[in-house]
Amino acid sequence: MATIRDRGNSVLIIVDMQVAVMKEAWDSQRIIANVANAVSEARSGGVPVIWIQHGDDQLPPGSPGWKWAGDLSPIPSETIVSKQFASSFEQTELEQSLEQAKASHIILAGAATNFCVRAPAYGALDRGYDLTLLSDAHTTGTMELNGTTIDAAVIINDLNAVMSWIKNPDRVNKAVPTCDVDFVNLGR
Repeated sequence: MATIRDRGNSVLIIVDMQVAVMKEAWDSQRIIANVANAVSEARSGGVPVIWIQHGDDQLPPGSPGWKWAGDLSPIPSETIVSKQFASSFEQTELEQSLEQAKASHIILAGAATNFCVRAPAYGALDRGYDLTLLSDAHTTGTMELNGTTIDAAVIINDLNAVMSWIKNPDRVNKAVPTCDVDFVNLGR
């Protein structure tokens, strides 16, 4: 059973919005713009932003592909969490950062939907956080699996549907467009 968080603060988590991850992502320029808008709105509303940055043998830290995509960039006061696994919670400082922020509600955006967004979405719910998935601010690439092509839009829509339908006791979760999140009132 999850430990339900006392109603506290909201935090925006941006997952793996890195050059190499976004290179093959569906509708990447629109998603980067939506994530940038969410970050700007969060900052204006006083909602902390936590950046998750993947690094491993295939995406070496410091390499050109490891850098932030587009104009996305943390400011010095924002937390950057380095990770090596799909879940941002596994062997990282994310939980400590959320505790420091007194967070009970995670707003989630990033890439890749089918791995590095889905895993922390479930991880957040399993740990008792409320979750808002920004339905227009996450993406992935089309996949080939056992001779079947799975279109990126199908993967994205699947996670949006699951986060709208799944129910957990004493937690709220949903998938909504970025424009439907009132960051100003979340940060006050």
